[in-house]
Amino acid sequence: MIGVLIVDDDYMVARIHEGFVGRCEGFQVVGVAHDPQGALEAAARLQPDLVLLDVFLPGASGLDIIGGLREAAPDMDVIVVTAAREADTVKRAVRGGAVQYLMKPFTQADLRERLEHYRRTHRALEPGATPEQNDVDRLFATPLRQTQAALPKGLSPQTLQLVLQALSQVEGDLSAAETAEAAGISRVSARRYLEHLVNAGRAEVRLRYGEVGRPERRYRAGPARG
Repeated sequence: MIGVLIVDDDYMVARIHEGFVGRCEGFQVVGVAHDPQGALEAAARLQPDLVLLDVFLPGASGLDIIGGLREAAPDMDVIVVTAAREADTVKRAVRGGAVQYLMKPFTQADLRERLEHYRRTHRALEPGATPEQNDVDRLFATPLRQTQAALPKGLSPQTLQLVLQALSQVEGDLSAAETAEAAGISRVSARRYLEHLVNAGRAEVRLRYGEVGRPERRYRAGPARG
């Protein structure tokens, strides 16, 4: 379970964000703070894995306390959640080590997307692990929204959703042919969508070796699991 500390000076907004996080599987709110000093004390006491940090705090910018938060909880990461849209603020957040920057107002789906990306990447790289290049690429990449603009030419969001549904409805994995049958599309099309999902970090692929011939590519939804 990934422990989350919410830091926001608006009590109502903090409560809304707490509800959002509570509905994301694998995440748990361990504390809420409303000012810089409270945030530093909570980080030291609770040792959260992740902080959702507002920029506009009483007496100081949230960006000014990132260093102090890291001293209080060295293994903690930061996602900045703020209404601040200035380029300098975004750059400061990146230079301060924030792993994501989410602008208010946002929906639960927006936050879930960032949290899932965080879980697949930063928390997936456990101490002592030897990541592959794909793991590192996902760590430094921004999660892709599944919109028409994010898709390669010839792929549609509607068909992509069918492929995702086909993968999510099985406990194991599927071949391109099995996915095609479940989604009602051709095998060639299914293979294109599946490879897109792998490249976007939304699915994983493994090889199944038979006695003869080329190994079969098998796909399943979600990040790689040990």
